[in-house]
Amino acid sequence: MPSHHHHHRSTPLLSATAASSSSSSSSQSFVSKLLLLLTLLPLSLAALAFVLQWRGGGVSDPTIATSAAYSRWAPRGSHHEIFPGMETFSSLSPKSHSSSDCINLGRTSSHSLPYYGDWKFGFEANLRPKICITTSTSAGLEQILPWMFYHRVLGVTNFFLFVEGHAASPNVSKVLESLPGVKVVYRTKELEEQQAKSRIWNETWLSSFFYKPCNYELFVKQSLNMEMAIVMARDAGMEWILHLDTDELIHPAGAREYSLRQLLLDVPSNVDMESSVERDDIKDPFTEVSMFKKNYDHLPKDTYFGMYKESTRGNPNYFLTYGNGKAAARIQDHLRPNGAHRWHNYMKTPNEIKLEEAAVLHYTYAKFSDLTSRRDRCGCKPTKDDVKRCFMLEFDRAAFIIASTQTEEEMLNWYRERVVWGDKDLRLKLLRKGILTRIYAPMAIIQGLRESGVFSSVIANAPTTISKDKFLASIDSSNSSRVVSPTTHASRKIGRSRQQQTSARKVLEIETNATDEAAAVPPLSPPAWTMTTFEQ
Repeated sequence: MPSHHHHHRSTPLLSATAASSSSSSSSQSFVSKLLLLLTLLPLSLAALAFVLQWRGGGVSDPTIATSAAYSRWAPRGSHHEIFPGMETFSSLSPKSHSSSDCINLGRTSSHSLPYYGDWKFGFEANLRPKICITTSTSAGLEQILPWMFYHRVLGVTNFFLFVEGHAASPNVSKVLESLPGVKVVYRTKELEEQQAKSRIWNETWLSSFFYKPCNYELFVKQSLNMEMAIVMARDAGMEWILHLDTDELIHPAGAREYSLRQLLLDVPSNVDMESSVERDDIKDPFTEVSMFKKNYDHLPKDTYFGMYKESTRGNPNYFLTYGNGKAAARIQDHLRPNGAHRWHNYMKTPNEIKLEEAAVLHYTYAKFSDLTSRRDRCGCKPTKDDVKRCFMLEFDRAAFIIASTQTEEEMLNWYRERVVWGDKDLRLKLLRKGILTRIYAPMAIIQGLRESGVFSSVIANAPTTISKDKFLASIDSSNSSRVVSPTTHASRKIGRSRQQQTSARKVLEIETNATDEAAAVPPLSPPAWTMTTFEQ
């Protein structure tokens, strides 16, 4: 024990030189180890990150497309390793990254995109809710395909397309017919005869739109098509139905993933935003337009009315076209359309819930050519009195007169003044006030789908021919939307004569005196600015 005690004490009794040398050696050894640790630590972390990324790491980030992590989404037997549209956002064209908002879209973890099983967008049998969209269209594939596949990404399973004009031509219809979950209905004489027997003709809620040309005729036609789509949706096992035009996209903001299916698990209705173009040379609105004007319902009233004049820029209303949105409806007994914008029920008043964040993005007059294309679909005279018979909204009336009476240069100047937001200072002011907003998600999704080759693949794989019956139907339907003379257009009818229709309605009113039906909801503009409203 004494010997041990002496040894214990001998250490500090070394000479001063020895102590200094030992301290220096220990310090150098510590520094060397520290430097080695600092060198190895980041290398180890980098190696670990590489291994995790290579193996998938259990991370399901939709913005990182790796073969191992996403091979489960690849089509069977395909050389593609990822589902179309799942490329990283960095693979998009450089102009998609010109804004920090777009970069944030790619990095955000608050929304995820619910991609599905294979190239044909197969869906699990237990996927709920089952959602379908119906539309009446004369558009071409360049508009219909991006519109359709975008909504497929959001969870829509079925489409009921009532086609005429260009949409019913053999080259377009054969592609649409080849898509799973798509029902193409042609406007044939048989269809018109069937719709002539519709209950709608004996109802009063749509009667104010009967026997009028252009937009009024389209409104009735859309309502009749929606009525048929309800039956088709029920037969297909659908749970929800929406009516959208092919220049409208659902923006399911507020859901925890970018999914219409997720949105409809909670609430049934949507309101809208209108696109605000910044150039006069736009060719593809879905991938070139990112700025939208918010609806009245999405703004504080003092902001809406306080900035009303600057927001309208001399146009008749706050929105160029309608501002009362579109609605989704749960498939149920006695469901009926209530015009192109709403649904109703023959036996009860439905409960309608308006969403705070979700919207319908309306790409209206997004291309300069929309002026002439709308003009060419209507045979009305370009006079103030006649356009009132043809169009429900003031801007449509003004646009029709301009497109019918002005030169190309004058039309372009009018379009720049009334539609294009070319004033950068005003644009930034309204963006700061929240009246204008940027939404990049649809642009990114559709651009990703296009770059993945989905649209070109669908067209290339479509049958080269269609059956004789479908061919004749497509020819008949493609001719049905041609403009007829104003004198015959106003009296155009489906099925029975106007006198018979009127008599039938009178008999219905006298004999049954059915419960008061809500009148069909037409396209409506948001509230207009008045001095009284502003002061309140």
